[in-house]
Amino acid sequence: MPIKTENKSTLKLPTQTERVIQSALDTVPVEHLRGLSRIVLVDYIIPDSRISIPSISELPGLYHPRVGRDQPWIEIAVSVLLPTQGFFKRLAARLNYKANLAGVIFSLQAQHYYLTLSHGIKKHQYEGAIRSYMEKYHDLWREQQGGWRSRLFKPFRPYLDKWARKLRTKYEAEQKRRQAN
Repeated sequence: MPIKTENKSTLKLPTQTERVIQSALDTVPVEHLRGLSRIVLVDYIIPDSRISIPSISELPGLYHPRVGRDQPWIEIAVSVLLPTQGFFKRLAARLNYKANLAGVIFSLQAQHYYLTLSHGIKKHQYEGAIRSYMEKYHDLWREQQGGWRSRLFKPFRPYLDKWARKLRTKYEAEQKRRQAN
């Protein structure tokens, strides 16, 4: 059964939103999507009595697990992905919209997979498992979507990753040094 996409947002969405959602879902194996019924695009995520998060208006997505007879579904806040204030914020959000939307879909779908279909994972292991699942499928999706630029830079990717790890360790060492002072 295909997953329905419902647009309940009042904002004007980029033209290829449905295609991005479908391509992200096509990247994930079909058996990982079992039971997921729909994806709802809304302006903001409305606070629920079950959720006690102080900054829920900044939440980009929310996974709703199965409750009673209602199948699990995903809710995505479009206004968080496409801010309306500031020219440069809007420009950066539009340029990164597809990747951010796919990332939100992968993280919420990973929650669905690990909470309902995967067994043998303890509660304290969920965050790391979900993060690695999301990164794996986001990389696959990015390679499928990439054009000539991704093919051009693919040979340089290991060197860029190594450089990024080195910069990250330098940054973390600097942060530790600052906290010690």
